[in-house]
Amino acid sequence: MNKIGIIIAREFNERVKKKSFIITTILMPLLMIGMMAAPTLMMLFAKGEQKTLLVIDESSVVAPQLEGNEDVEFKTVDAALEEARKDMDVFGVLWIGENIVDSPSDVKLYTNSSSSMSLEESITAQIEKVIERERLKRYDIDNLEDIMKDLKASVTMTTYRNDQSEEGKDEQATSSVVSYLLGLVLGMMLYMFLIIYGSMVMTSVIEEKGSRVLDVLVSSVSPFQLMMGKILGVAAVAVTQIAIWGVLVCGIGSAVLPALMPDDVMQSVEAVQAGQMTLEEADMDAETISALSLATDMSGLVMMFVWLLLFLLGGFLFYSAMFAAVGSAVDSIQDANQLQTPITVPIILALILAMSVFNDPNSPLAFWGSIIPFTSPVVMMARIPFDIPTWQIVLSLVLLYASVAGMAWVAGKIYRVGIFMHGKKPSFKELLSWVKQ
Repeated sequence: MNKIGIIIAREFNERVKKKSFIITTILMPLLMIGMMAAPTLMMLFAKGEQKTLLVIDESSVVAPQLEGNEDVEFKTVDAALEEARKDMDVFGVLWIGENIVDSPSDVKLYTNSSSSMSLEESITAQIEKVIERERLKRYDIDNLEDIMKDLKASVTMTTYRNDQSEEGKDEQATSSVVSYLLGLVLGMMLYMFLIIYGSMVMTSVIEEKGSRVLDVLVSSVSPFQLMMGKILGVAAVAVTQIAIWGVLVCGIGSAVLPALMPDDVMQSVEAVQAGQMTLEEADMDAETISALSLATDMSGLVMMFVWLLLFLLGGFLFYSAMFAAVGSAVDSIQDANQLQTPITVPIILALILAMSVFNDPNSPLAFWGSIIPFTSPVVMMARIPFDIPTWQIVLSLVLLYASVAGMAWVAGKIYRVGIFMHGKKPSFKELLSWVKQ
């Protein structure tokens, strides 16, 4: 164990002290925040100058009701269509047919430069509303438009879990949208860590084998000790990175966020979560309430990162053993591509299964995908935000770590033979024979 500890320390220190590790550890949370803010920023900076459209309305119905905005300005003209199209100082010409109310497709847009989907949707939406109003007038009912507006209703529903309510405790509101987004982030995070850090183990083994460093090391340690030391060393790097992110997220959520939010907003969140106030009274939607509640729940955030660390460590040990075995069996990265396909396919399949979780987190496909060790790390992390039963999480962890022991044994059999093999890429049949030796 002392020898394995030395190898772990060497692998850990070599990677943690790199500038790339420090930079990614600090920048990744900022990058995730940036990705969440990116759509808003894109919408903000993607807006161009206001466009001027000449409107030729042969029906004399639509043009007076068109309303301009920051994107487009409408100017009604009486000129002929061909003459108006010659005006290159405007963005284009909107022609509306005489029978537009009965033939809604009798609309044409002529532009002097490329148009955009948002502009066209904005124009058609306005014309549709005008046509609907004109058709309502045909029924000759007083205040029909006001009646139709009164008929429209917008339902806001708050969801509570009966199976998680306890006597003497207030019910907690939940949001499937927040659970979906959180599950997506956690599942993608596990997927990326398994691929990136697993490949890191394989690359390290190939490089050391090519330089014949392994031939010297095995004179002092057994091949299995060498493999486990390398795997655990890289695993410690991944766990350290996740732990740092966890501290940052929990610290921001429990200390910084409540200080930035107005007191009345946080009081409304607590009241809605406890069922003492409705969403309409709080003037907030369910997703915002659930997101703020989750972000400021210190115990919930800590538990989430505990599960994340456990599944990350188990999934990494399971897959990195296979990556290490592949790295020991080949002499170059190019030779490893074919052999690592059976390893990467289950990881990709796990990500696909995680997508099915969002439709029904309790479906048989989602359940078994979160239990089978080949897919459980990614799929289970996608299910956990939906508050699944704890026994399923524990069962998944037990099976995962039991499989780690078996996979480490199989990989060790391949590793001890592969590190001494040079000049020939083994077939899958030969790898199987190494395991049986």
